Amino acid sequence: MTSVMRYDAISDTLYISFASGEKATGIELNQHLLLRVNKMERRAVGLTIFDYSILAQPTEAGMRSLPLTGLDALSDDLRDLALELLLRPPLKEFLAVSLYTPFQAQSVPIATVIVDARKTA
Repeated sequence: MTSVMRYDAISDTLYISFASGEKATGIELNQHLLLRVNKMERRAVGLTIFDYSILAQPTEAGMRSLPLTGLDALSDDLRDLALELLLRPPLKEFLAVSLYTPFQAQSVPIATVIVDARKTA
């Protein structure tokens, strides 16, 4: 699957399309990540990363990880679909997803941006 990336410097937004022009359902993973999916075919259509330059810039402690808080508001089926898609290509080429467990009874899915928008030039 070929992906097309477009970076908008004015809004600091990286648009990644896996199926240009295809209608899709948007899933807000958090305030910085919007996943677009084809629910019927169970595949990713696109990913939008807001505040890209901040999220992709390394810090003194490494890359930033973001909790996927938007998953909590989804139905079980849509949540399962989002997690399934995040863990396989093509999305795993752009986001590293893992699980933060602050307490034994609590697990929080987190993601780290691993795509370099400079490769779009």
